[in-house]
Amino acid sequence: MTLNLCVLTPNRMIWDSEVKEIILSTNSGQIGVLPNHAPIATAVDIGLLRIRRNGQWLTVALMGGFARISNNEITILGNDAEISTDIDPQEAKQTLEIAEANLSRAEGKRQAIESNLALRRARTRVEAVNVISY
Repeated sequence: MTLNLCVLTPNRMIWDSEVKEIILSTNSGQIGVLPNHAPIATAVDIGLLRIRRNGQWLTVALMGGFARISNNEITILGNDAEISTDIDPQEAKQTLEIAEANLSRAEGKRQAIESNLALRRARTRVEAVNVISY
């Protein structure tokens, strides 16, 4: 039995295919979703989306959004997302270093919040590239 997973961002469709299982980062922690999962709607946190299909795991850097799970259909509306194989490791590392520097130089509450979010996004991209498939 499989799940139908659709991952959409405002600019494009990232994924639209059957999968065996996903692991999703939500605002209340990670959840694993297998076929016949109870219906749920949840906020998605900045973090990794792990997708298992054909015995292989694929990683997506997901930048927050919302997910709806019902009747073996998963729809994720993300603010942004990138499949790990589409991420340039050098560029991701460079972006992380810039984000860390910007956070240390942030002045005021607003700049600190924006810098912290940029840092979380950059870390997620680096993590997506460095995840070991199992």
